[in-house]
Amino acid sequence: MSKAAEGRIVRMEGAPHERASAPFDAVFAAHADALTCQLARVGERFSPPAPRRELRRFPTGEAARLIGITDAYLRQLILSDEALEPEKGPAGRRQFTLGQINDLRRRLARTRPGYLRHRRAGEHLQVVAVTNVKGRSGKTTAAAHLAQYLALQGFRVLAVDLDPQAALSGLFGCRPGLDVGVSQTLYGAVRRDGAERPLKDILRHTHFPGIDLVPGHLELMACEHGAALEGTVGRVGEALAGLADAYDVVVVDCAAQLGALTLGALCAATGILVTVQPQMADLAGMSGALRMTADLLGAVRDAGGDVQPDFLRYLVTRYEPHDGPQTQIVGLLRSLFGEQVMTHAVPLSPAIAEAGASGRTLYEAGRESLSRQAYDRTVEALDAVNAEITGEIARAWGRVA
Repeated sequence: MSKAAEGRIVRMEGAPHERASAPFDAVFAAHADALTCQLARVGERFSPPAPRRELRRFPTGEAARLIGITDAYLRQLILSDEALEPEKGPAGRRQFTLGQINDLRRRLARTRPGYLRHRRAGEHLQVVAVTNVKGRSGKTTAAAHLAQYLALQGFRVLAVDLDPQAALSGLFGCRPGLDVGVSQTLYGAVRRDGAERPLKDILRHTHFPGIDLVPGHLELMACEHGAALEGTVGRVGEALAGLADAYDVVVVDCAAQLGALTLGALCAATGILVTVQPQMADLAGMSGALRMTADLLGAVRDAGGDVQPDFLRYLVTRYEPHDGPQTQIVGLLRSLFGEQVMTHAVPLSPAIAEAGASGRTLYEAGRESLSRQAYDRTVEALDAVNAEITGEIARAWGRVA
């Protein structure tokens, strides 16, 4: 603890009239220093290091489906080169890691480049901002499953957590209160007070092959105050552009507020996903949020910014298709916004909640750990949503007519 912090605590622990004279900012600062110091002492005892996480392995049928070939052809490839033989599970069945699946993709791409999904010459980095100013709209669930779906398809993905609550980071095994320090979020790359760092030094690898993470933390709130706000909007895009050669798609989980970082992400975005929960209360809040977003982006444009995404889509989340009022609301959205409302929706599913309770997405949980019928039905819906978004990315690259 710093001498200044110790001094603050000494003054607070003095006589009653001395405690009363301490300004509240000093009181809060002293409490923060004291708590930080104490947590450092007991952290190992109460919060042991997180166990090393690994992505599950994939059976032959699922591996073949991810690559885009038949089971029979995958078995033929393995027989032709014993180096491709994966480990076998307890029942003697082949189980592939995602790394091995990507190795197979690279092998097949030697003769048919289409098996490798990476960006090609002339295709720009895709930055997909997932946003909603209301909490519990399914925003983080949508962002996490999109990032992992893209990685399962063979894309190189950067996941950026702009929410101070850092729920996305938690799904990737990062504990913001313990694993993230000063300037280890996007704020560290956009601040201009001498403590800034290149974004490439901030991102970290995850247990999910093909996905790197820029974690979230309460530190992100510093971007919304005082001098830190100046120039932040433009610097978000500059920071992401500096990593363009390393990734195909950036998935940004925006904060549930229209702050500088969210605006910066929207300005940098080539695709914008607005999550919508089909409830009347959510629609009422959405109306005001869209108006405020329009005004702020208009101000950015007037200042010389260029906000021209390749696509804008509304993604219905937490959807119960057999609920009459929800179906009517979705119909209303389609009548208002037409094709900008996505065809598929993220369902309200106990399978997603059950996987989330263990800190995982449904793609990580696997069919064996949940009710198979609920798992299959929900994964099918998520795949349809994410395939639709992937199609928008492909169209932006000119791969789809």
